[in-house]
Amino acid sequence: MQGAPTAPSYGGTALAAVTLLEEVRDALTGATLPLALPEAEQARREAGSAVAQLDDYILPRYRSLDAPLLAVVGGSTGAGKSTLVNGIVGHPVTRSGAIRPTTRQPILLHHPSEAAWFEGQRVLPSLSRIRGYVTSSPVPASRAGAAPDAGAMSSLVLVADPGVPAGIAVLDAPDVDSISDDNRKLAAQLLAAADLWIFVTTANRYADAVPWKLLLDAASRDIMVGVVLDRVPAGAEAEVSADLRRLLDREGLGAAQLFVIPETNLDSLGMLPAGSVLPLKTWLADLAADAAGRSDIARRTLNGTVRALAGRVAAVAQAAKDQHHAADALEAAAMAAYRDAAERILDSTRDGALLRGEVLARWQDFVGTGEFFRTLEQNVGRFRDRVGAFFRGEPPPAVRVEAAIETGLQAVIVDEAANAAEDTDQRWRTDPAGRQLLGKDDLSGTTSGFEDRAAAEIRAWQEALMDLIRTEGQGKRTQARWLSFGINGLGAALMIVVFSMTAGLTGLEVGVAGGTAVVGQRLLEAVFGEDAVRRMAEKAREDLHVRCQRLLQEERQKFLSRLPERDEHAPEALAAHADALVRLADRG
Repeated sequence: MQGAPTAPSYGGTALAAVTLLEEVRDALTGATLPLALPEAEQARREAGSAVAQLDDYILPRYRSLDAPLLAVVGGSTGAGKSTLVNGIVGHPVTRSGAIRPTTRQPILLHHPSEAAWFEGQRVLPSLSRIRGYVTSSPVPASRAGAAPDAGAMSSLVLVADPGVPAGIAVLDAPDVDSISDDNRKLAAQLLAAADLWIFVTTANRYADAVPWKLLLDAASRDIMVGVVLDRVPAGAEAEVSADLRRLLDREGLGAAQLFVIPETNLDSLGMLPAGSVLPLKTWLADLAADAAGRSDIARRTLNGTVRALAGRVAAVAQAAKDQHHAADALEAAAMAAYRDAAERILDSTRDGALLRGEVLARWQDFVGTGEFFRTLEQNVGRFRDRVGAFFRGEPPPAVRVEAAIETGLQAVIVDEAANAAEDTDQRWRTDPAGRQLLGKDDLSGTTSGFEDRAAAEIRAWQEALMDLIRTEGQGKRTQARWLSFGINGLGAALMIVVFSMTAGLTGLEVGVAGGTAVVGQRLLEAVFGEDAVRRMAEKAREDLHVRCQRLLQEERQKFLSRLPERDEHAPEALAAHADALVRLADRG
């Protein structure tokens, strides 16, 4: 007989096991699996069920291996579970009746000396405790074990009864196929917390699918099962029990104890004849009396449950891995779309495409189209001497060239950013996870204010380019000359050169955009020299590329910010935990 539980004392192995199990619990709790993948919902349920079983059974049992066994009585609607429990203790303690569901609160029956094992939150910590009562005089079954709050689903009614043998507690669970969702969930939770099951079915219900799903779960946990075949018609005992035994053998439950209770009339208190329940009572009493046997049952169930838990954890690990792959694929789609957009912008700035239309017109207004080109073609050397004088006149302002470049470049950047957004939006919407993340939001265009940000970035680039020219011209003998040209004029020329760098600064075709690139290059070379012009153009181009990438990266964030945060090591950690659980179960 067991008294009140004492503080647990672990050996190194037990303590290590508890530590591992707590780590597994933390890992499962952190496995949110937020993406809408096909298997995600099932994996989330598995993770939740695994955490609940760790809390309700595995951790409590590891921490108190000498606690009484918990035998959970479960089964189908109307199978007679409550009547059976009453028969086990010898008087009415649980409700029974024709109205479904009848078991609105689970009732845990224990020997009076073992109350301390169950009054705390050792097992089933999510259920509050209500102390029920036992009366020495007969009471109607409808009032037996009544509790102050009979409708509460989150309560466990504790009833101390000397009719329950010390060393074992009996818990009357709701119907596993109840019409109430809450009852079904609670029944599954209670059965998962059991050291052994007493599964009650009837002669016409023993092949039902729902009970067998739970029985197969029992087989996966290697749990001890007692099957009660209730309400068997006279003369059908042998045939029905043989068929049920065949089903049990086929599903790996051949070791289950089978008890047959014939169809019989109940007495005025709703009680079965004592003899019909005697084999079951004797079996439970023998289990309770054998301390070593109880320990073996607890360890067997515990090891089987841990092994089954390992499978669940492995499934969650795979689901977490799938989540990472899905998130990586969505991220890669966005990265590729905006990376391609950046490349297209870069291509448009070096193939002469921008040196057409308004930019070309403003540049030609600036440098002139007649005598200027003839002078350039006839004698570049003479051009170097005369170009300063040429620009001392009053040509059209160079700032018009800058403005035209800003407008043209802005249009390219905005257009490519919109293309990237549309491409990413389409790719994400072809994926279930991407559709979930986008919801009803349309992200296929640029964000509000992007055009203004692009224009501001281009102006900042132009200012940086001017600073580059100032820096390059400092201390040179040509300082007076480049100052005479005007910083804006040289800046406009450098921009023209930057936008025609398909093959570097040499070998440029005069025909590209009417020879404008050659004009800009020759003008800059006259002031700074060929090497300096090449260096400045490359710096300016790289600076523009970096700024465009930054703009696109900021736009890309409207997609990437929707991706859930993820721990890259979580799937591997969960898989390692699953392997460790298998080793723990194998050690026994």
